[in-house]
Amino acid sequence: MPVVVVSDSSSRLQHGERQRWDIREVPLHVLVDGADLRDGIDDIPFDIHDRPKVTTAGATPAELVDTYRRALADSDGDGVVAVHLSGALSSTYSAAATAAREFGASVRVVNSRSAAMGVGFIALAAARCARSGADLDGVEAAARSAMARSHVFLVVHRLDNLRRSGRIRTTASWLGTALALKPLLCLDVDGRLVLDQRIRTVTKAHAAMVERVAEVVGDHSADVVVHHVDNHDAADQLGAALTQRLPQISSLTVADMGPLLSVHVGGGAVGVAVQVAPHH
Repeated sequence: MPVVVVSDSSSRLQHGERQRWDIREVPLHVLVDGADLRDGIDDIPFDIHDRPKVTTAGATPAELVDTYRRALADSDGDGVVAVHLSGALSSTYSAAATAAREFGASVRVVNSRSAAMGVGFIALAAARCARSGADLDGVEAAARSAMARSHVFLVVHRLDNLRRSGRIRTTASWLGTALALKPLLCLDVDGRLVLDQRIRTVTKAHAAMVERVAEVVGDHSADVVVHHVDNHDAADQLGAALTQRLPQISSLTVADMGPLLSVHVGGGAVGVAVQVAPHH
C-alpha cells in the first residue's frame, strides 16, 4: 500500500479531493457558547466570525494518535506523512509532533508554515507523490519541496478579530489606532502572519495582493485558491483580476476560508493561497 497522507481541517481540501487522493483529515475545534464544535464534522454557525467570545483549539493528541494509527495500518506499515497548519498559528503541529513519537520513524510530521489551501496544496503534493509509488522519504521530500513554493496573502476588513486572537503580534504598531487601515498581510518563511504592506483602502489592498501574487508566480504556472469570509463578490473580482494578470495560472478556484480561520481574521477578509509549479 502507498504511504498515507494526513492533514487537518484548516487545509480547506474539498471532500472529493480528499477522497480522490486518500488524504485523511483531523478536525480542529471551534469553541462557542460552551460547545466544542469539530470543524468539518459538526454544524458550525455561518456567522461564527461575528460572535463574541469564540475561541479555537487545535487537534488533540488523542485525535492525532488515533488518525495516525489508522492511517499507518492502512498503509500496511509503509508510513504516514502528516501536513499540518503552521506551528506559529496553532498548537496542532506541536501536538502532532508529540503524537508521532508513538510511531517512531513511521510517521513524519511536516510543519507546513502555511494556512488554508496553502496547507492543502502541500498535502496534495505529498499525496500525488505517494500515489506514484514513492517511499516515505520521497513523500516527505515532496511535501517539503511544495512548502518552498507555497505562498499565502491576506487582506482583512477589521483588525479587532486579529487583536483578540493573538495570531499576530499585538505589539505591531499598525494594529494600534489605524482604524482605516486595510493591511496586506502574508505568512512569512516561519509561518507567522506579518504585515506585508500598509494600505488605506480595500480596493488598493486587493490590487496590491494581485501584484504580490504576480511577483511570486513570475513566469511559472501556478494553482491558486481565493479564500474569503462572507465576501464572495470581492473574491470573485479578485479571481478575475488574477486570471487576467496571470493567464498561465493552471487552476483558480474560489472557496470560503472556513470557520476556524474566519474567527481570527473576521468578516470581509479575502486571501489568496498560491502553489507555484516546480521550476524545471
